[in-house]
Amino acid sequence: MAAVILDNVHVDFPIHGSQRGLRETIFRQAVGGLIRRNRGGGRGVAVSALSGISLELKDGDRLGLIGPNGAGKSTLLKVLAGVYEPVMGQVLIEGRLTSLLDVMPGLDGDDTGYENIMTAAMLFGMTREEILSKLPDIEEFSELGEYLALPVRTYSSGMVSRLAVAVATAIEPGVLLIDEGIGTGDARFAARAASRLSDFISRSRILVLASHSEPLIRQFCNRAALLQAGRLLAVGGVDEVLAQYRSLDQAAAS
Repeated sequence: MAAVILDNVHVDFPIHGSQRGLRETIFRQAVGGLIRRNRGGGRGVAVSALSGISLELKDGDRLGLIGPNGAGKSTLLKVLAGVYEPVMGQVLIEGRLTSLLDVMPGLDGDDTGYENIMTAAMLFGMTREEILSKLPDIEEFSELGEYLALPVRTYSSGMVSRLAVAVATAIEPGVLLIDEGIGTGDARFAARAASRLSDFISRSRILVLASHSEPLIRQFCNRAALLQAGRLLAVGGVDEVLAQYRSLDQAAAS
């Protein structure tokens, strides 16, 4: 069983050394969150990146996070991943957490492909036994052959993408977090990766996907959440929430 519960979650980013007046006005225009005084009555100011987020997901939920730049989509994913700590509220996650915010964590150019596979897979939460059992599949899908025994600094960017996708999608996902798409290298490999990624997502218990792409949200998600300036404006069916997003976008453009 998997579950995700957020209860009145607030995330602030303090702006050190900021002053009122012109500088505060500049910050207001440059960030998506709201500018206000620090909680607790301090003299400084902070960006309120998330304000009062409450959300509950259960097995089978595929949630697409959508909203304009600076809305808080990536911040919310990082809260779920444990990268950011809320200043208020609670986050509860049941089940194995699989975060693909970095599809190749711990990448070291001086290590071989095999060494980087071990490092990244362990950072994804896999045991050594799991990694060794998945290694033939990673070797076959990456199509890197003898390059896996060479330092990654000798790889092209496309080869690094192949390695990253092969490792990331070898995981058995539980609560799966994805920020936008996963880079897949050249066109021929991208076609293979699309099918593998779709199968990978289908194996997850819960998906939270942040994206600007309506087709991507429609393809993978059965629910959607609309964020603006760190606040949750709507949660519901994909068509309904995407329609609200388009209305919001049109209003901002007019």
